[in-house]
Amino acid sequence: MRVTEISLTDWRNFAAVQLKFDDAINIFLGLNAQGKTNLLEAINFASLGRGRAVKDAEFVRWGQSSALLRIKFFARSVEHVLAIEISPNKRRRILFDANALKPRELVGKLNSVLFSPEDLFMFKGSPVARRKFLDAEISQASPVYFANLSRYNRLVDQRNNLLKKIRDGFARADELDLWDEQLAEVAEKVLAKRLAAVDKLNFLANLMQRRISAHKENLSVVYEVHGQDASNNLTENFLEALRSRRFVDIKRGSTTLGAHLDDLNFFVNGHELKLFGSQGQMRTAALALKLSELQFIKSETGEYPLLLLDDVMSELDASRREMLLDFLRREKIQTLITATDRAYFPPRSFGKFFFVTAGTLTERVNSFADGH
Repeated sequence: MRVTEISLTDWRNFAAVQLKFDDAINIFLGLNAQGKTNLLEAINFASLGRGRAVKDAEFVRWGQSSALLRIKFFARSVEHVLAIEISPNKRRRILFDANALKPRELVGKLNSVLFSPEDLFMFKGSPVARRKFLDAEISQASPVYFANLSRYNRLVDQRNNLLKKIRDGFARADELDLWDEQLAEVAEKVLAKRLAAVDKLNFLANLMQRRISAHKENLSVVYEVHGQDASNNLTENFLEALRSRRFVDIKRGSTTLGAHLDDLNFFVNGHELKLFGSQGQMRTAALALKLSELQFIKSETGEYPLLLLDDVMSELDASRREMLLDFLRREKIQTLITATDRAYFPPRSFGKFFFVTAGTLTERVNSFADGH
């Protein structure tokens, strides 16, 4: 995966920006709140169809009627052009090689991995963040998984609506039978894919953890199934569990087990990371996970995704920064990095530098080491 050009029109705080990227490292320097993160978020949005914004209107620059994002990139040596237009009162308009796409068809076209400071706290945060991490990883590698996950989430929402109606006396309990069978069928597919992905992720993450820690630490990733036995006959078990919890679900008005409640747990040298891990171990594990995510997507698609590093250089010590940069150059992974300080990077010739100031970008020839 290699992005060659990006243009932004009235996107966040960018009025009009057009950039050509280096095939390897691209660094965006500037003070906070100048727009560096907005640029990376735009690319990640083009990958996953979502970003930090709750509403599409938040992507549109203040006072403007629409925002346009256009990205030219190569995937498996074939050039593509992806364009996304957002208007506050209209549906997104997505074109891929001049052909219209539905939002659900976007995932998997332009693959990227985003690493931000929030990821350093993923281990102690809510299960939602860990599920999003896993689902984004698998979805970019498998459009079929993304379709199944979307269907699963829709079925859960519909079942929850029916549960509330039953609880309030507007529907019968036996109306759940059909929904439960459909939900169990797709839940099997989602869970099977997640378990297989975590098995591979566990292997890759441990390799990275050992490399970063000079072979002092082993990292284990464990998938925790909520409220059911993750054995071979997943559909039957899930259906049985749904029926056994039907009274509880009706009382609460929500589905109380399933993939929407599952979690990931992490262990370093056999100790649960969120309970016993040091800050250094958590930072190493977060970095190991992101690097293993790159490897996972490559193993599934045949090429590395684009890596987006949003202000994480300041969160890593010098040895981890050096290891990360050496890994990216060795593996030839195209990377976009935001930072506030030039000193985080080697003084020798290194990538392509841009300076970001209040929504404007200026390319600077990399012939200095002044610590700007």
